[in-house]
Amino acid sequence: MADTTETTPGWLAPDELEQTRARMPILYVDAVPVRVDECGEVTHVGLLLRIGPDGTVSRALVSGRVLHHERVRDALLRHLEKDLGPVALPRVPASPQPFTVAEYFPTHGVTPFHDPRQHAVSLAYIVPVAGDCRPRQDALDLVWFSPQEASSPLMQQEMPGGQGVLLKQALAHVGCLS
Repeated sequence: MADTTETTPGWLAPDELEQTRARMPILYVDAVPVRVDECGEVTHVGLLLRIGPDGTVSRALVSGRVLHHERVRDALLRHLEKDLGPVALPRVPASPQPFTVAEYFPTHGVTPFHDPRQHAVSLAYIVPVAGDCRPRQDALDLVWFSPQEASSPLMQQEMPGGQGVLLKQALAHVGCLS
C-alpha cells in the first residue's frame, strides 16, 4: 500500500494527513453491505471483523476517505472492493444517495460518532452486494448477520466510534427495525 500512497494523486503523506486532520473536517464514506431477497428486502447485514491499533477486536462497517478529485461513487466502490474483495459485486446506483450524514468528532459526546484522530464528515450508504465477499486489507473476516442479530445490544457494543448507531439508523431506514 505504501507504493500506492506515493504515486496516486490525491493521497497525502502521513505527516500531511495529520496536519490536515488537525485543521479541517475530512470527507469519508461509510457503507453497510447487505444481502437482499428477490423483493429487495434486506435479509442479512455484513460486518467486518477488525483488529484495532491497540489490539482490540471489533466489528465495523466499510469505511474510508474520499480522495481529492475523486467522485463519491468511486470512493464508495474503491472501499467496498478494498474491504470486501474484487468479486463482492456491489450494486451502487449511478447517482447514489446517502441514507444519512454522520459527523465524527475527536471529542466524545458532541454526536454519537467519535474518531479520536479527527473531525470527519461521512456520507453513509446501504449497498446490496451479490457476489462472494472475501475481506482484504486490515479486515480479518466478514460475517453476515440477520438484521435482528446486527441490531442487538451485544453487537452494538462490538462496534466502536458510534458505528453501531449508524448501523441501527441504516436498518431503520430500510424498515428492519420497528
